[in-house]
Amino acid sequence: MTAFVQPLELDLNLPFKLAPLYEPCRYKVMHGGRGGGKSHGVAQVLLDMGARKPLRILCAREIQKSMRDSVHRLLKDYIIKLGLTEFYEVLDTEIRGANGTLFLFTGLQSHTVDSIKSFEGVDVVWVEEAHGVSKKSWDVLTPTIRKDGSEIWLTLNPDMDTDETYVRFIGSASDDTWVCEINWRDNPWFPEVLNQERLKAKRTMSKEDYEHIWEGKPRTVAAGAIYRHELEALLADKRIQRVPYDPTLPVHTVWDLGWNDAMTIGFVQRGPQDIRIIDYIEDSHRTLDWYVAEMEKRPFRWGTDYLPHDGRTRNFQTGKSTEELLREMGRNPYVLAQTSVEEGIKAVRMIFPRCYFDKDKTGRLVECLKRYRRALHTQTNEPMGPLHDEYSHGADMFRYVGQAVAIMPSTMEPSYEEPEAPDWRT
Repeated sequence: MTAFVQPLELDLNLPFKLAPLYEPCRYKVMHGGRGGGKSHGVAQVLLDMGARKPLRILCAREIQKSMRDSVHRLLKDYIIKLGLTEFYEVLDTEIRGANGTLFLFTGLQSHTVDSIKSFEGVDVVWVEEAHGVSKKSWDVLTPTIRKDGSEIWLTLNPDMDTDETYVRFIGSASDDTWVCEINWRDNPWFPEVLNQERLKAKRTMSKEDYEHIWEGKPRTVAAGAIYRHELEALLADKRIQRVPYDPTLPVHTVWDLGWNDAMTIGFVQRGPQDIRIIDYIEDSHRTLDWYVAEMEKRPFRWGTDYLPHDGRTRNFQTGKSTEELLREMGRNPYVLAQTSVEEGIKAVRMIFPRCYFDKDKTGRLVECLKRYRRALHTQTNEPMGPLHDEYSHGADMFRYVGQAVAIMPSTMEPSYEEPEAPDWRT
């Protein structure tokens, strides 16, 4: 490359709200809806800073299957717009500056603690679409970026208010975090064609969808959630609250069996008019006796353990079924009849208006229900059966709750056996 002198001032199209990007801070979090100019502003500032002094900049996202998934193209476009083509050399997998500045690109999901060590000397990490970054990826990335004065920048349109990124950096931001909400109205360069799209969306979309897409409001229930309307009513009615154990009612358990997949167990009390979900267990790679021991740590008066139809399937190693093993452990198992997934979903819809969830003990179950959605056909985009993912196991268990409620006793069964009638002859 030929010698290039960085101009003193670049003509940046930078919204006023993003001016603090030039001030030092460990975490810089920019969130909001479509058209706020977050990514465009960050791209310009990083190119400007990288031209002023040598920096090592990592551009990351949760999943990057190819460079098309990265901000490589956005940076390339601004190199041209800002007149920096003589300073920056754009290569297929990186961007190099004449002063030694280097832009790198990676997907976080593919990294381990060891593989990400190569980025220890990075000055700035820009995490685009940060709402999708998992807890595992944050736990690997943040301690790796340890150079003095290093910074981690996040740009995101929030998805759900329970996402790891939202909770960690926005919902409970620490003192070393600058949080900036920026939307279309904060962007002086918001194009008219996009404004017309916004106005059309405001007329045609639901209020929740419009506010999520254009105003950057996080969802409380996942888009396309199977129980979306039921959960919205649950939240509106404040039926996620403290639900204490009632010692006058039996506690029934409902199971979804798993080993590699999660084993999920719900604790249910059926009242005269309501259904109370008072506790929840989810784990994997645990033996049956471990779950029973965990259950029996709770000071409950037990009712019935409701198992799915595969509760009678015998394990090839022990030759015994879950039903048989639970009975040997002194439990009271009952295997539910096999029904279709859709019938189970219908049963859940019927009981939802009567359900109350304990806010401290069933948070994970509620999260599973919020995110329980259908898979989409890759070609037609038509909804199919429920998606099998980390949230489906809790939701599957709740389908069995819908099936079991009709046969759950709401009173304690006698805990003694009737004595035999006396023999009149003696």
